[in-house]
Amino acid sequence: MSGAHDASRPARAGRWFGRLRWTSLRLRLVAVFALVALTAAVSVSGIAYWLNRDAVLTRAQNSALNDFRDSMQRNAASLPVEPTCKSLQNAASRIGGPDSYQVVLIDTAPDSSPCAAPSDRDVFTLDDVPQSLQRAVDTRHENDHGRYHLHWERISLQGHPYLVAGARVNGDGPTGYMLKSLDAERKDLNSLAWSLGIATLLALIGAALLAQAAGSTVLRPVRRLGEAAQRLGEGHLDTRLKVTGTDELAEMSRTFNNAAEALEKRVEELSAREAASRRFVADMSHELRTPLTAITAVTDVLEDEAEALDPLIAPAVRLVVSETRRLNELVETLMEVTRFDAGTAKLRVDEVDVADMIMACMDARAWVDSVELDAPRGVLATLDPRRLDVIMANLIGNALKHGGSPVRVTLRRGASGGREEIVVAVSDHGPGIPEDVLPHVFDRFYKADASRARSEGSGLGLSIAMENAHIHGGDITAANAPGGGAVFTLRLPVRPAGDERDDEPGDVPGDAGGSRADGSDADGSDADGFSAGGSDAGGSDAADRPGGDA
Repeated sequence: MSGAHDASRPARAGRWFGRLRWTSLRLRLVAVFALVALTAAVSVSGIAYWLNRDAVLTRAQNSALNDFRDSMQRNAASLPVEPTCKSLQNAASRIGGPDSYQVVLIDTAPDSSPCAAPSDRDVFTLDDVPQSLQRAVDTRHENDHGRYHLHWERISLQGHPYLVAGARVNGDGPTGYMLKSLDAERKDLNSLAWSLGIATLLALIGAALLAQAAGSTVLRPVRRLGEAAQRLGEGHLDTRLKVTGTDELAEMSRTFNNAAEALEKRVEELSAREAASRRFVADMSHELRTPLTAITAVTDVLEDEAEALDPLIAPAVRLVVSETRRLNELVETLMEVTRFDAGTAKLRVDEVDVADMIMACMDARAWVDSVELDAPRGVLATLDPRRLDVIMANLIGNALKHGGSPVRVTLRRGASGGREEIVVAVSDHGPGIPEDVLPHVFDRFYKADASRARSEGSGLGLSIAMENAHIHGGDITAANAPGGGAVFTLRLPVRPAGDERDDEPGDVPGDAGGSRADGSDADGSDADGFSAGGSDAGGSDAADRPGGDA
């Protein structure tokens, strides 16, 4: 059980990461929610921080300046006109203190020498006061009856924030400067910034969770719709979605159900028509075999007596014989097509030498002198000999009829897709296949020249050959050779999947009675080259080419 759980973990992780791939709607929804929440939280936090910062600094600043102004009025204004340095020092000590702010008082001593008295020389001296503030303090405002005003600045000393203020007592009194530390306010603002940052992070996480929940609510029906569409594409036409609610997603599910129901009905209708058509072709073919057998026997007798008939009647007799054989071949071909369409065609495999099979096919149709064969002996494969004969009869006959000499057949053994296979190439030196015809050479009843509907072939030869290749698990491709001419390449696995061996009769054309009286083989190919594929000389009108006999 633990192994099963361990095996399911990568699958669940793969599905989870699959849902969060970069192009997924879920991830984009989470990203949008997070971006909106981040923008809103940062904006609100920034505004709150600057408002609180301004309020805190203004409150601390106003409190310190008001206290400094009051202290200056109480202490400095009571000094004599020309105070001594000692009296200035005593006044500075009374105004400033280590728990509030430091003060420097400046005035002229009785001996006319300047005197600067700091409350704490180690903390605050006149040198710490900016020159701009000193000039502002020493400026008399003439528009305000010559009064002096209180001025202040915020400075940084050794990395610490301070408030520096200065004022001069009216009536040429002493000048005082104050230094107030703002470290406490900075700590309060830093704490506020951290709090707002944490609040922003929490808002971002909350937005992501909200987006995940919203995404699950929205995307769950979409995912169910995708799974239902996939099942519908796999052929499960009874797939339906459960419709809940009245929103757009419910309407989409309802539309899908209606479309699936209409598709199911349409497919059932088409399947019924196709089944009826197949039954009609099969029944028609079976019903025609009995009268055709009798007619064939009669035509054989007429053919034997053709020489003794009136010269005016003999051509008609030969025409009847030819058309009867053509009709017989067409019926056999239609029966074979019906078996392929119904899925009842089966293989009767045996291990054979492919080169011997190709040679036997050519020898039975008197093609040995017309075809160059490059097929080494000893290439063994497990396949259905009769179906291989049908394939080769169609490919070689098609090349002889529509191509140009010499026709060459090569056999090789190779490997593709991890399996061993035999490769048979049939090439000719004719005009080749037009590019617009190449995609259709294996289509049923396809003819390169639509105006030439009447031809000796049925137009099913190459399609029958392709079906026989597919039932082996192989394929046939058609192309034009670089030097001119067409090349048909047959690829068959050395051993078909499953290696089924079925001896049930009736799975190939011409199996009803073994060899026929006209000299044809049991697979429906006669010595003249007529094959069960429905083309003369094994050829097919599906591959009619310019100059060919369509």
